Amino acid sequence: MVRSEELNQCFEKLMMTGGGTDSAINISKKMGRAAITEWKDIPMELLLRIVSLVDDHRTIIMASQVCIGWREAISLGLTHLCLSWCKNNMSNLVISLAPKLQNLQSLVLRQDKPQLEDIAVETIARHCHDLQDLDLSKSFKLTDRSLYALAHGCPNLVKLNISGCTSFSDHGIEYLTGFCRKLKILNLCGCVGAATDLALQAIGRNCNQLQSLNLGWCENVGDVGVMSLAYGCPDLRTLDLCGCVCITDDSVIALANRCPHLTSLGLYYCQNITDRAMYSLVHSQGKKKKPSTSMWESIKARKGEEGLKSLNISQCTALTPSAVQALCDCFPALHTCSGRHSLVMSGCLNLTSVHCACAVQAHRSLPYVPHHHAH
Repeated sequence: MVRSEELNQCFEKLMMTGGGTDSAINISKKMGRAAITEWKDIPMELLLRIVSLVDDHRTIIMASQVCIGWREAISLGLTHLCLSWCKNNMSNLVISLAPKLQNLQSLVLRQDKPQLEDIAVETIARHCHDLQDLDLSKSFKLTDRSLYALAHGCPNLVKLNISGCTSFSDHGIEYLTGFCRKLKILNLCGCVGAATDLALQAIGRNCNQLQSLNLGWCENVGDVGVMSLAYGCPDLRTLDLCGCVCITDDSVIALANRCPHLTSLGLYYCQNITDRAMYSLVHSQGKKKKPSTSMWESIKARKGEEGLKSLNISQCTALTPSAVQALCDCFPALHTCSGRHSLVMSGCLNLTSVHCACAVQAHRSLPYVPHHHAH
């Protein structure tokens, strides 16, 4: 149990949520309760309402120590939890909390220094079966044991961030995706050992709902993996291949032909990419455009137009201005103008002549200043 002065501080924090003590009292009155003056007076349904509004999860954890009733109420009502503030002994904290949080849907365990161990993730998998969103980024100590546990205990995962988890293997990813088939958002940035063609083939085979995948700086990713991804994940919208130095035009061509909803593509430092890749994106957009029967339909189509809205081709030094300009002209959401850079071309000195439509328009709208010739 915590000390009474800590409980009083906890009560004050809870009661201040959402605009001060008055708001909590008003909620209580609406529920037909008497005014609340101290922490012991809070009814369980009001506590659950307050807990759902509190951003400071340390306060919630302290509140759960008040009594058995409070602990049970918070265990039932808490669906989102962030423990990134924990700088020491995160594993022990997770092990103690997870069994009490069986309705948890979102859990953030991002760390500045590696603390989390496999036993903590195994505890989560054993008790939090409704988990949909899990952030384990920078968990350098975790191994495939954690992925095996999540595969069996958390099959409803929709969003998983394991960026920077360098001890995972591609076999672990293959196993995980065989069970977690609802994944829509997956971050494997920096997972060099886990993100390979074998892993991408498994993702393409098992995760056909996938919409966003980050493979940044996964240098073992090749065309075979990306092509499998393109064929197996037709709803893919965001793909980061920055630093995937082995891929070639074949990867981009497969994405252009098989992923019609793709809006964001990162190709930074993919120096094998040439004009073929750019023109494949242009041609794929041409195939998607259908003639409109009226001006109104044309306006509506333009407003909701799908297509690339973000493209990073920095350091792709084999590209030529004509190909990139054709791409820019085809996708009006790609901007080179100041403040809107959604077409990033850093390090491509030969592409300085490429401009988006609004940049050209801005240049044309500049006032004409006639030159006076000396006689």
